Amino acid sequence: MEIKKVGVIGAGQMGNGIAHVIALAGYDVLLNDISAERIDEALATINGNMSRQVASGKIKDADKDAAMKRIGRADALEALGDVDLVIEAATENEETKLKIFTELCKMVDARTMLATNTSSISITRLAAATDRPEMFIGMHFMNPVPVMELVEMIRGIATEDGTFSDATEFVRSLGKTIAVSEDFPAFMVNRILLPMINEAVYTLYEGVGNVEAIDTAMRLGARHPMGPLQLADFIGLDTCLSVMQVLYEGLADSKYRPCPLLVKYVEAGWLGRKTNRGFYDYRGDEPVPTR
Repeated sequence: MEIKKVGVIGAGQMGNGIAHVIALAGYDVLLNDISAERIDEALATINGNMSRQVASGKIKDADKDAAMKRIGRADALEALGDVDLVIEAATENEETKLKIFTELCKMVDARTMLATNTSSISITRLAAATDRPEMFIGMHFMNPVPVMELVEMIRGIATEDGTFSDATEFVRSLGKTIAVSEDFPAFMVNRILLPMINEAVYTLYEGVGNVEAIDTAMRLGARHPMGPLQLADFIGLDTCLSVMQVLYEGLADSKYRPCPLLVKYVEAGWLGRKTNRGFYDYRGDEPVPTR
């Protein structure tokens, strides 16, 4: 199937990044969210991020202008009726995603391919809730999407070869590198990354080191570009907790038990950068550790 027009559901950090790279690659994009204001914010974010790419010489002004014209808004799922591919990039919550796909299948053409950007949830299970599991695939972009080169591709048990072939060809056309993962909880990247972050939270919880010491130790001692607690704030602590819960429930191994301190931060609404407080407080001129 030739892909020309793509719908993206979810205008948050991941959704606007996905729309950004798809539009720059020459595809028409429709961006959907339950909130019209979030679509407005996403379009402004995309415009700002592309302007930075122009300033750094990565793209030309003409590329930016053409890409922005290719991005439209879809204030309701019905507006996605004629797209060739829909990529769901809503919050990392299985109930939410299942509800979206159940409604979406009533709106889109029978030939439309479906993809999810989930970072941890079973592709097979999500696909089974649709009327086309053979045309369903996992397409896990990394954050921030315009910068990160990798996309994890995950087939569900019913995903047909043609779907996988069309989806991988599309992702490569975006200039991304593909890593194929089996459909196991959290796939590859997050199965390795999130337990490390969770262990860093345990290290904080048990008083082995404070936030600044832990992040400094991993930046300078392991050559990580960002400390694990700083990275958790960037990802979103609610997303980190969701992935750890999927690992813990899906693999039934105590080593994946979410740290109680991570749970406490999420319960407090301290989710990281997006709420201005997490393991760091971002409300001032410089981030300040909260522990």
